[in-house]
Amino acid sequence: MTNKHGEWVWFEFITTDPEAAQSFYADVVGWSAKSSGTPDMDYRLLSADDGEVAGLMKQPDGMGDGPAWLGYIGVDDVDASVKAIEEAGGTTHMPATTLPGIGRMAMLTDPQGVAFYVMRGKSDQPSTAFKQSGEGSVGHVVWCELSAPDPDKALEFYQNAFHWGQEGGMPMGELGDYRFLQAGDVGFGALMGVMPGGAPGWQFYFHVPDIDAGADAIRSGGGTIIQEPMEIPGGDHALVARDPQGAGFGLVGPRK
Repeated sequence: MTNKHGEWVWFEFITTDPEAAQSFYADVVGWSAKSSGTPDMDYRLLSADDGEVAGLMKQPDGMGDGPAWLGYIGVDDVDASVKAIEEAGGTTHMPATTLPGIGRMAMLTDPQGVAFYVMRGKSDQPSTAFKQSGEGSVGHVVWCELSAPDPDKALEFYQNAFHWGQEGGMPMGELGDYRFLQAGDVGFGALMGVMPGGAPGWQFYFHVPDIDAGADAIRSGGGTIIQEPMEIPGGDHALVARDPQGAGFGLVGPRK
């Protein structure tokens, strides 16, 4: 992949029930799915109308964290990034591994225990799994939101690891500021404290053509709305939900 260091390049849902997850997200986000063809692994590729945006895989035996969405951050050198992240207090959970034809990757947690992958893809084409919200972004991840117990330490860690910037923010009372994050000149998400009753981690928002239709699909598919659609800057609306297996995610889209 030709993406710059620090850009989001892939997203992945790990689940105990791939069939149920595929059906749920097809109804909610509109993704189509196909097998990746990976030998001895049930790994499916989820696609928007203009290309692949995420992977869906069966949770490996012995992995006890439950269904979850994880993100891949593109880096210039996977091994150098792993070393730097470990030295900064992060932990490696899957050592740097090369998958033929795919690229090199590793799974880590930051110093506060939040999981993510680093990756250098083999393809000569840039990943478009993440797109800024706008024309042509339906079905893509358009916002990446980090909840951290100590936002100041999280910001320092990710700035050093991935050269991210922080531009402005919105006050959230006792939770501090909702700080906007950038990779280069691309605004991709935000950092905040952990909401009461919440948990640290990354949460990813998918762009849908109609936020209320998306909410209806979540409910009819057995999911739960945690935060009802609310207007965000730019005129779109966003909601926060959990799928039927308990994994958190968000939707962004217009109210028609």
